Amino acid sequence: MPWVLHVDLDQFIAAVEMLRRPELAGLPVVVGGRGDPTERGVVSTASYAARAHGVRSGMPLRTAVRRCPDAVFLPVDKPAYDAASAQVMDTLRGLSWGGVPVVVEVLGWDEAFLAAGAGHGPLGDPHGFAERIRAEVLAATGLHCCVGIGDNKLRAKVATDFGKPGGEDGSGIFRLTEDRWLTVMGPRPTTALWGIGGRTARRLSALGLDTVAQLAAADPAELTAALGPTMGPWFRRLARGVDSSPVDASPWVPRGHGREETFQADLLDWAEVTAAVRRLTRLVVEDVDREGRPAVRVGIKVRYRPFVTVTRSLTLPAPSRDPDELADAAVSLLARVDQDRPVRLLGVRLEMADPA
Repeated sequence: MPWVLHVDLDQFIAAVEMLRRPELAGLPVVVGGRGDPTERGVVSTASYAARAHGVRSGMPLRTAVRRCPDAVFLPVDKPAYDAASAQVMDTLRGLSWGGVPVVVEVLGWDEAFLAAGAGHGPLGDPHGFAERIRAEVLAATGLHCCVGIGDNKLRAKVATDFGKPGGEDGSGIFRLTEDRWLTVMGPRPTTALWGIGGRTARRLSALGLDTVAQLAAADPAELTAALGPTMGPWFRRLARGVDSSPVDASPWVPRGHGREETFQADLLDWAEVTAAVRRLTRLVVEDVDREGRPAVRVGIKVRYRPFVTVTRSLTLPAPSRDPDELADAAVSLLARVDQDRPVRLLGVRLEMADPA
């Protein structure tokens, strides 16, 4: 069987902070913004102890402190998380399975897929290799991880959630293959699937499809008619646990870069909004320059008080790396949004030309 393993680090950002501050172990820890819950900002991550109080990623810090007033709030330290993630991924790439180096596909800071490399020998029970992964990562980095075992990437990814602390199994390792897929997943809501969120689940529910089993048994023609020729069949494949994509070690190439800023006091003067868009654009241009690829599309995000967000974008007449030209393009998009409301957040994104 072509085993795929999904490695997911436990409460990664909070865990990195606890390694630096051992006295925080077991305490409710919330990381986000500048670490000040009286300011505007959102939760980047919360420790398991904080999650027990209802604190979740993406939640406003002010809401988090109301739910867990005794939590320790810390500022985001991206360089520290980059370094910890790199150490984890280097550890994974150093593993061998079946006598050959593993293939590692990095998904982000805290997760990756693993598979045996070409020409491998007997693999044995993947559970034993999963235990080895957990031990090697812990020894090298001090960080704990969970491992999902599957016969494809989708099933491995879904399996990980069962093994996490607080999951239904909680052992740190969980296996989910074709023979068990519908038994385990069938009764669950469609949101239990990787790739289906609340909005899509509501669209499926309107079709009478509330569970994974119902979606897996749905008429493909009806799904195509309701959701389109691409997404309809794809959702049904998800529900059946079908995934043919290989574990690919090719480095991730970003399509673009963006910067956002949440203002502690709403911007009322549109001249200040314009100046902020120019400043953010220049910061993004620095990110794009490091990629060595010109921008081909410019987008802005405007979030009004209390929490209404609009986006606008345009394709440039020609690729550009000129800061003034790109700032002018971003500012021009402000003419396409409401300028009579207080602005809470601004964002600028530059999409880049494809790499050679």
